[in-house]
Amino acid sequence: MIDTQSLKDRYDFALALIREAGDLAHGYFRDRDALTIKSKGLQDMASEADLNTELLIKERLNTSFPQDAFLGEETGISAFAADQGIWVVDPIDGTQPFISGMSSWCVSIAFVRGGELQFGMVYAPARDELFSGGVEFPATLNGVGVQRHPGRTIKDGIVGVGYSPRVTPGEFLPIFERFLNNGGMFYRDGSGALTLCYVACGRLLGYIEPHINSWDCLGAIAVIRAAGLQTNDFLANDGLNKGNRVLAGNETIYAELERIYDN
Repeated sequence: MIDTQSLKDRYDFALALIREAGDLAHGYFRDRDALTIKSKGLQDMASEADLNTELLIKERLNTSFPQDAFLGEETGISAFAADQGIWVVDPIDGTQPFISGMSSWCVSIAFVRGGELQFGMVYAPARDELFSGGVEFPATLNGVGVQRHPGRTIKDGIVGVGYSPRVTPGEFLPIFERFLNNGGMFYRDGSGALTLCYVACGRLLGYIEPHINSWDCLGAIAVIRAAGLQTNDFLANDGLNKGNRVLAGNETIYAELERIYDN
């Protein structure tokens, strides 16, 4: 087992690493007209910025924690045994906003051990915002503790809503219709990780998405839980590899979103 001190070593290391990776990605962002953009599928883009940022993170982690496994959006999963810790990384979440010159993109890093999410962090360089938190670490934004939204129903603010073509419109639209019919108002800016962090820091009431990949959300889910908020068990049913739905919010918001989703 990893003791508290070695978890803290990893946490502190990852805080510095995510800023380094974010600075690299931000450099590409400022010179994005020179990037070679490739399509990985419908509404799924990537560039050398994504790959090179992930390779930087992967190399740094492998050098400092060679006993850990790695799962990245661009390079996939390494050999992974049940007793290993695993880093879950999205080098640029929100690639479409990134290549479009919008600021709503981020780097996400999470650490999972024994099937449990230990900590995570999300860094948005273009907005100079670093969210972090975990089981042993408070939820912070740029090192300052965050405060939850005071709302008790989805009518009391704005909810982040995520969607990807992995879910059909026929699956998504009934959920979205129920959400609107219950008085909800929605927000989406192209990065699931960043939007989830806005739940953690009280900018948004909650979040709902029928399917999201682990690298897109685990870093932010760790921050949300560290803030004392609730999410579904994302890692259930092999969510690490297959992805899962995400619901998040305080106790009453979460329960309301769950009713809307399952109705």
